[in-house]
Order: sequence, then C-alpha cells, then structure tokens
Amino acid sequence: MTSIASVTLDVADPAATQRFHTAAFGLDKQIRLRASDAPTSGFRGFTLALTVSQPATVNGLVGAALDAGATSLKPAAKSLWGYGGVVQAPDGTIWKIATSAKKDSGPATRQIDEIVLLLGVADVAASKRFYVEHGLAVAKSFGRMYVEFVAGSSPVKLALYRRRALAKDVGVAPGGTGSHRLTIGGDSGHFTDPDGFAWEAASLATAK
Repeated sequence: MTSIASVTLDVADPAATQRFHTAAFGLDKQIRLRASDAPTSGFRGFTLALTVSQPATVNGLVGAALDAGATSLKPAAKSLWGYGGVVQAPDGTIWKIATSAKKDSGPATRQIDEIVLLLGVADVAASKRFYVEHGLAVAKSFGRMYVEFVAGSSPVKLALYRRRALAKDVGVAPGGTGSHRLTIGGDSGHFTDPDGFAWEAASLATAK
C-alpha cells in the first residue's frame, strides 16, 4: 500500500523554518525542508493540520506559534466539530491546530496525535480516483467534499478537500499562483497529481 513517507516544504531559509517548527510545535524531522526561492503568491493549495487531544493543547500550540513569529489567520475558537485555530508560519505555510474535544480533560501538553496534509483540489472525486490508482487506500470518503486515506505507518496522513472549501476553512482567499512549495515523498515514484502537487520517490525506511 502506498502512503506518504515524507513531506518536504520549499522555504527561503530552512534553518529559520526549522527553528520555528521546533519552538512552535516541537516538530523535529516529521517535516523536511529544502531551500527554494520558487515564485509563489496567494494560497498555495494545502494546509498542514495538527490534531491534538483538547482545547488547552490547541491554545498552547497556537500561542507558541504566534510567539515564534506566526500570523493568526483564525483565532482558536469552538465550532460544530470541536475547537481549533489557524496560523501562517513565517515561511508562508498554513497550519491548523485542532481537536474534536470541546472540553479539557487535563493539563495542556505539547503532544501532537496526528499530522494531516490537506490538499485543496479542484475535483475531489477525480483526485480520489487518481490516488487510488496510485495505490492509496481510502479510509473515509464524503462524496465530493472530503477524502482521507489510510496512513499506515506514515508520519503524515493525506486528505483531500475542495480548494475553495479549504481556503475558507483556514481564512484565506482561494486564489494563488506559482509553486505549491511542497513535495510529497512516497514509494510510487515521481508523478504529479491533477492539481500540480508533485511526488518523488521516498520510503519510510529512508524518511526516518
């Protein structure tokens, strides 16, 4: 079964971005970084989501991200599905920190339960077919709205969301041009999906 072995962000200053990841979220090697000045503007079409256990942990991680230089796109707040907030890192990457819990069950921690790469796509059904043909197994599917793939032993789970809906969810305009500034590693080799997201050959063994 194909799954994500690595996620690489193209950033202007990898050292500074790594310091942000460590200070804001306690991330070490889960997200790779590569130096790039590829032109990009507006919404890059993806969001990295951190799933945590309770609202206090959301607040702590959002606060740490803001202290480390992030910009608030959506302040942490309750919603129908739980509690969450959205920030934009200094390198431009959008991060969503969320929990399905609406009440705290204990002291705040910095534990991240799951990292999800949300791709904003033009046609969820078509992209779902594309990824199934490339070996990914569907874990959840809600028609043309949302698809989540089985993560297996991958450090990052892949999900598809309509581009406009994803942009609205994170509080930005849906338009964007230039590079996605993102490369996904997997064992299916090199290919580009219908929305221009690039995959390269990588394995979980080399990603760790």
